[in-house]
Amino acid sequence: MTVTTPATTAPPPVFPGRWVGGASLVVGPLLVLTGVLLRLRFDFFFPAQLSAYEHHPDLMRASYGLVAAGWVLLWPGVALLAARIGDRFRELAVWGGTLTVLGLFARAFHAGVDHLAFQLATVRGASSAAHTVSEAYGAFHVFSTLNAAVMGGWVLLAVGAHRSRVLGPLRATALGLASAMPLGVLKGTTAWSVAAAAGLCVALVPLGVAALRTGPTPRTATVVGKLLLVSAVGTAMFFFGQAG
Repeated sequence: MTVTTPATTAPPPVFPGRWVGGASLVVGPLLVLTGVLLRLRFDFFFPAQLSAYEHHPDLMRASYGLVAAGWVLLWPGVALLAARIGDRFRELAVWGGTLTVLGLFARAFHAGVDHLAFQLATVRGASSAAHTVSEAYGAFHVFSTLNAAVMGGWVLLAVGAHRSRVLGPLRATALGLASAMPLGVLKGTTAWSVAAAAGLCVALVPLGVAALRTGPTPRTATVVGKLLLVSAVGTAMFFFGQAG
């Protein structure tokens, strides 16, 4: 009979935890899919994206904002998924998780450039903004070295999730489709974009729901208190950011 002691038992990961990680896996993919679908009717290339912003600024702000928020909010979920893969395949977890998170950082950088381009369209018009973007397109930046991570991280994560049996073959394949999401600045929506975003939802949302349901259920007062705290902190951070 084998006796397991605390010294040899791997404790469940404290960070990001099932609540933050599970919420990330549910919310992140849904935001990405919603944002991608909002700009579905516009042409893929950046002149059309800037023109669409000039004529439909609220729609395009919502689209790009939701996608950017979705990518950023996905990192705790990726960390949770990598931790579960690491229970059986540590190398795949480390490399898949690290490259995927680095890819999310690159996506956040691209979102910042998108925002600047849209401000140029507001100030100088879409045609002038398109000319500026065209002149600067392809300029080197340190984040351009992460293009391979943007695509390859999801593939490694999908392989690890399948081999560790965290995801079945169909959902692991759906996760791997995330690598097909176009990368770079001012990219519109294609069939591949929809497939990649839908794949994220198919693979990760059920995993997030399962994570949220696993473990003890907190008291209602605790949940309400934490929601109020998060709302208060979020509101304070919003106004602090607006203050410059």
